[in-house]
Amino acid sequence: TYSLCEAAPPPSSLHYFIGNRGFREARRLVTIVKSPRLVSFKEALGTGQTAVVSGLDSPDGLACDWLGRKLYWTDSETNRIEVANLDGSSRKVLFWQDLDQPRAIALNPAHRSMYWTDWGEDPRIERAGMDGSNREVIVVREIYWPNGLTIDLVEQKLYWADAKLSFIHKANLDGSAREPVVEGTLTHPFALTLSGETLYWTDWQTRSIHACNKHNGAEAREILNGIYSPMDIQVLGPQRQPYIHTPCSDLNGGCSHLCLLSPVEPFHSCACPTGVQLRQDGKTCKPGAEQVLLLARRTDLRRISLDLPDFTDIVLQVEDIRHAIAIDYDPVDGHVYWTDDEVKAIRRSRIDGSDAVTLVNTELDHPDGIAVDWVARNLYWTDTGTDRIEVTRLNGTSRKILISENLDEPRAIVLDPVSGFMYWTDWGERPQIERANLDGSERLVLLNTSLGWPNGLAIDHAAGKLYWGDAKTDKIEVINVDGSNRLTLLEDKLPHIFGFTLLGDYIYWTDWQRRSIERVHKATAVREIIIDQLPDLMGLKATKVTEPWSPVCEATAVILFLRSLMTREGLGK
Repeated sequence: TYSLCEAAPPPSSLHYFIGNRGFREARRLVTIVKSPRLVSFKEALGTGQTAVVSGLDSPDGLACDWLGRKLYWTDSETNRIEVANLDGSSRKVLFWQDLDQPRAIALNPAHRSMYWTDWGEDPRIERAGMDGSNREVIVVREIYWPNGLTIDLVEQKLYWADAKLSFIHKANLDGSAREPVVEGTLTHPFALTLSGETLYWTDWQTRSIHACNKHNGAEAREILNGIYSPMDIQVLGPQRQPYIHTPCSDLNGGCSHLCLLSPVEPFHSCACPTGVQLRQDGKTCKPGAEQVLLLARRTDLRRISLDLPDFTDIVLQVEDIRHAIAIDYDPVDGHVYWTDDEVKAIRRSRIDGSDAVTLVNTELDHPDGIAVDWVARNLYWTDTGTDRIEVTRLNGTSRKILISENLDEPRAIVLDPVSGFMYWTDWGERPQIERANLDGSERLVLLNTSLGWPNGLAIDHAAGKLYWGDAKTDKIEVINVDGSNRLTLLEDKLPHIFGFTLLGDYIYWTDWQRRSIERVHKATAVREIIIDQLPDLMGLKATKVTEPWSPVCEATAVILFLRSLMTREGLGK
């Protein structure tokens, strides 16, 4: 075997060479390209390239499980470690807690273990099962910027390079029996690999590739220099990727999706894509997430499963989002709807971001709040520029102005199709919360005192309650749907509420200043951070992905909506 590396990789890419059971069958080069934030395949020594994982923030370390046909990677922006099939399918977050700046990652499939470095505030090296089990810290002393990491699969040793302390050390796979290999002569080692008796590493400062004896650092030498930006380096060869039979080799271990190797019996476990639950049989995944949080950021839309505790946000693959404001969802057809203030449009797509279309793009000024009538199949929105509340069918046809008088800055809007009401907030000179029939008739002010900027609004259909978040008074409050019995739920550390939604026992909101998504239990007032340090947060919608509705409810809602339209122009003509 021999080392193989690119002499002059792009300045913001990390290259990883993989083979299938050795160099003779090496097929593909896997690359992390940070500028478009994706992981891609490139045919070995060729030019064809195919993206396999996209929507990443700052992908860093990358490792291939050549036995289980999986990719593992670290992300130093989201502070996660993830896994997916080699084609990018069934992507899953393995670790999302107690990570600061995860960087290098290495696998030992024969021992069913993974290792990674973290150069955050508490630098360390950790290991765990390749299924995420049995996590433990194995190196914490004399460590600062642990960059490169590699495993000697023959002698079962762990090697790592520290760019701050300028050394390469090795240890047993549990972190014991640590000893130096190279010290004092390194400037900025980054990536590390080995072949036979030789250790190889890249150096950012010297822009070169170096080598030495793996046991004692003897015969240190520079083997290639003048590299523009040397990043990762790997060796192709049978010693680096030996083949053994694993529990996942036969029928994918009986798993419907991911079969991940484990250090404990039965030495594998089944796992599901991010946000999807595993059924009680321990092998089969549910069809998808059952409850989700849909998020509008200024330039993208995201989906967060509420079924599992990791709350991983997945970017919907929708192009040309300029300034999304509000978002809603139709649980009947599975469409996401949103307003875009910059392009002055209302758009929709599937929940995965596919089939995006523009529904309305004329006579809009500042489209803001949006609400789906999932029963009568209509779409409502507010416009703070035209000062109107309008409605169309869900396909954008039969548009109608419902309210155009005595509106100043209409923002949030929610619907109760079964009772036949719509509710909205207005944060103008006289802030208020109002109600009207779904056709705009019988308008009624529910509340107009002690309000500032009532941005968010949510309805609890079962309890007959209306909740709102105020970005000026910094409170979350609640009233009955008739405007009575006003109460304060929360009034601490709420600097600027914007998006607001409710599902089950929880109220969710976005906060512009805290750059966070949080939730509070509506009965106990216990709050929890879902995501933090995420800028440009706008509207959000918590929803069940599918929601059954009885024919009786549907008929009642349609009758209520059409009651006052029977003598005037209606929708859908």
